[in-house]
Amino acid sequence: MTKRAHFRNIIIIIFVLVGAAYWYLSTPDKATVEFSKLTGSGPELVGQRPEAFPTIKIADIIGWKGTAKPIPAKGLEVKAFAGDLDHPRWLYLLPNGDVLVAESSAPGRPISGLQDWIGRNLIMKAGGANPSADRITLLRDTNQDGVADQRSVLLAGLKSPFGMALKDDTLFVANTDAVLAFPYKVGDIKITAKGEKLFDLPAGAPNNHWARNLILDPTGESLYVTIGANSNIGENGMESEKDRAQIKQYEFKTKSLINFAYGLRNPNGMAFHPISKTLWAVVNERDMLGSDGPPDYLTTVDFGTFYGWPFTYWGGIEDQRVAQVRPDLKQYTKRPNYALGPHTAPLGLAFSSGASLGADFANGAFVGLHGSWNRYPASGYKVVYVPFNERGYPAGAKPVDVLSGFLTKDGDAQGRPVGVIFDKAGGLLVADDAGNKIWRVAAPATAKP
Repeated sequence: MTKRAHFRNIIIIIFVLVGAAYWYLSTPDKATVEFSKLTGSGPELVGQRPEAFPTIKIADIIGWKGTAKPIPAKGLEVKAFAGDLDHPRWLYLLPNGDVLVAESSAPGRPISGLQDWIGRNLIMKAGGANPSADRITLLRDTNQDGVADQRSVLLAGLKSPFGMALKDDTLFVANTDAVLAFPYKVGDIKITAKGEKLFDLPAGAPNNHWARNLILDPTGESLYVTIGANSNIGENGMESEKDRAQIKQYEFKTKSLINFAYGLRNPNGMAFHPISKTLWAVVNERDMLGSDGPPDYLTTVDFGTFYGWPFTYWGGIEDQRVAQVRPDLKQYTKRPNYALGPHTAPLGLAFSSGASLGADFANGAFVGLHGSWNRYPASGYKVVYVPFNERGYPAGAKPVDVLSGFLTKDGDAQGRPVGVIFDKAGGLLVADDAGNKIWRVAAPATAKP
């Protein structure tokens, strides 16, 4: 080991010890506002409480023991569609009813400072630091009883895959560093052909917010991809944020890749509204401003629109920690449509088109909230429903719990929801990356398709 490397390690150890001392000698920031007031179309926006050392409150993962399972909303039932998976993150429904699941974890990352050390340990505690399975598995329910009875590895040897999309006879897969295209016939249970790279994606170290989602537009002419920021608020320098914190659009006809929308700290789930055909997304907002804010959100995604990151949030509130070097952008910053609450970590998104969950869930959006790490007490760790009005926007009501019980009364995590989709029979499928299962939520009449 060189003297320089030895000195660097000593500095890291000192930082860790100082941070640990701060943690044990101080009180973590605690929520002071009723959580429901921090959600909805007009959330309460509290003052900033910058944290020199982050409040860390992340649930220990214990898994589902015995017959334990999540708790569905009144009038609904839940059962395991599939189990014994390896960190299932994202789901995709094929036209014949087969379900694809991306089994994936964060790619390896270097440890070069205190923030990287904290980030790595948070990932480990959340169950996402094991070597990534790097595969897509196909699940098939042959007797239509709401349980997958066949499975096969459709694709292996990927690199932290996440989003998937099918166009004609081509399956697109978003690795953390590129979008790949594979020839595929619906019904096949394995892809042996080598994928063709469609375009590269930024994945420079430390590659925070590594998951890349995909969606085709309703016409099939464009492919959209989400790319999260490489940091919390640009603290690694804005050069490392090039082509990040945005949603890109790839046009098949021209083979062009453009910046569709930007200033989105960590966009994940995307969905087109079934009537208006407007693109919506859920976004993870910034950390270390206190347990009461700012809220993660659900929003329309409009071409050429700026959403604030890293300078501002919620339509123009300046982050006091960030140098305001682009004041010209403030007047053009879009306010999100709907607050999902602070630190809930929304990932999955699906509209209720095709759902068979009853009248109470017939017009709205379902959101998978992966759960907080920077809040006390914990938030998220559930699937919620956001009611919409006939004009195709949130109706003003608060989020409704659809699937909860992922946290025990002691605050341990039996699972953590991620991707959400509807199967061909209208049941809601929920990927649980900590419980290594896929849950199926249905009304009693459709519990058996």
